[in-house]
Amino acid sequence: MNYAKDVLVSTDWVAEHLGDAGVRLIEVDEDILLYDVGHIPGAVKLDWQRDLWHEVERDFITADQVSELLGRLGIKEGDTVILYGDKSNWWAAYAYWFLTYSGVQGLKLMNGGRQKWAAEGREMTTDVPEYAPTSYPALTRDESLRAYRDEVKAHLEAVQSGQGAMVDVRSPDEFSGKVTHMPNYPQEGVLRGGHIPGARNIPWAKATNEDGTFKSADELKALYDAEGVTGDKDIIAYCRIAERSSHSWFVLRELLGYPKVRNYDGSWTEWGNAVGMPIEKSYSED
Repeated sequence: MNYAKDVLVSTDWVAEHLGDAGVRLIEVDEDILLYDVGHIPGAVKLDWQRDLWHEVERDFITADQVSELLGRLGIKEGDTVILYGDKSNWWAAYAYWFLTYSGVQGLKLMNGGRQKWAAEGREMTTDVPEYAPTSYPALTRDESLRAYRDEVKAHLEAVQSGQGAMVDVRSPDEFSGKVTHMPNYPQEGVLRGGHIPGARNIPWAKATNEDGTFKSADELKALYDAEGVTGDKDIIAYCRIAERSSHSWFVLRELLGYPKVRNYDGSWTEWGNAVGMPIEKSYSED
């Protein structure tokens, strides 16, 4: 597929390397009960909300707490960590972005995620593996991978001048302002619908095939080129809380190798509620 980085493994590769020393599997699902129904043998569960988010603030756990989390999961420095999950790897990509932002190395996604593994009739188990705790080393965050609200606002000038790009990966109805939520999802308290000025609407799922795997590098490049999102620009991606935009961030930075790609984790649930933030809207009930 000629991807820029070696960050994907196939279901065949995972099946061949189950139980290998130094290879660890982590399942990250939107539906946190799926793991209990059945998972790949040897995989541990990561709950994106309980394990990654601060208990009170709308922010993440600290870098030191990430080290503690990996230690509790029995992961060692130097391990190859394979992430996979439901929704064509939405939340696995979210965990990949967050852990990469936190300085974790050796991460990969299983192409196609849980749905492909299950569709192929591969082995699953309800047994929860036990791993001895480790002492994972201290981590240093890479702030070049994360965009904050004020940085996004400042970025609007680069978008307007053509030096930057903004990618809204939500559904067309969310982008237009017709709805403030994904199809078949509840409203989530956002006061205004619409999108960040100058953003291009490239829904995340356009990057995937029917089986949940990623399209080829040539197909992905053509998808983004058509909207003026190219590797020479400073790019920010967003959705509602950054799970879908993490998937698109993975495509742009890891698969296409674009050097300046940030994920705005505040996304529309922050921007659409923030006082004084400009929006555009292309839907009217009139």
